Amino acid sequence: MFTDIQICLAEVVAGSAAWLGRGLSCVCAQRRESDARPSFDLTPAQEECLQRLQSRIEVSYDSSIPEHQEALRALWNASFPEEELRDLISEQWKEMGWQGKDPSTDFRGGGFISLENLLFFARNYPKSFQDLLRKQEGDRALWEYPFAVAGVNITFMLIQMLDLEAVKPRSMAGAIFLKFLSENESAFDLLYCITFKLMDNQWLAMHASYMDFNTVMKSTRRQLERELLLEDVSRLEDLPSYSLLTR
Repeated sequence: MFTDIQICLAEVVAGSAAWLGRGLSCVCAQRRESDARPSFDLTPAQEECLQRLQSRIEVSYDSSIPEHQEALRALWNASFPEEELRDLISEQWKEMGWQGKDPSTDFRGGGFISLENLLFFARNYPKSFQDLLRKQEGDRALWEYPFAVAGVNITFMLIQMLDLEAVKPRSMAGAIFLKFLSENESAFDLLYCITFKLMDNQWLAMHASYMDFNTVMKSTRRQLERELLLEDVSRLEDLPSYSLLTR
């Protein structure tokens, strides 16, 4: 259904040019040199955790690496356990919401970590994952967002929102997240799952269709930032949106 969508990759991603055009363009906030942002000092533990996460973020998806191939196969098996994958390049991938028959071309926007995020979601919250993959909840639009490509976009949005490529966070939300990360090494993957479920919930609440995707993502980002700043949130499981993931 989405075979006509053209992918362009965002210039803010190293070696890439903006991505997810025609309704799924990057929704990340633009940075300006004149922006004044606070800077937050990190504890040694937080700095170490951030560096490990940044090492993950820097890894590009490489279809020639066996580990990356196996992760992609694992994602298919977790998504469609009843259907055997014929090849890593196959028309079957379109069933999952990739733009074409080779998912590797879509990973350029989010890198290998975007595949790890999807795989974490599939393995740790299989019911919510399947509900989103198969669009099983709510009154859905005729033109739905493509699941897998939306997932890569969420990874990209979170990296930008939390300033994860900076030496230290420049927003309160980013600083709060690093506290969570120092307490839970899987915090980014968990926040990804929460955000995906929140995005779909916003999609349904707004009665959105394909061309509304950017608006939904902006609304999702604002809601997530608000929840991270709540006084009674001391861990990611305290976020109001976490309940969407586990219900």
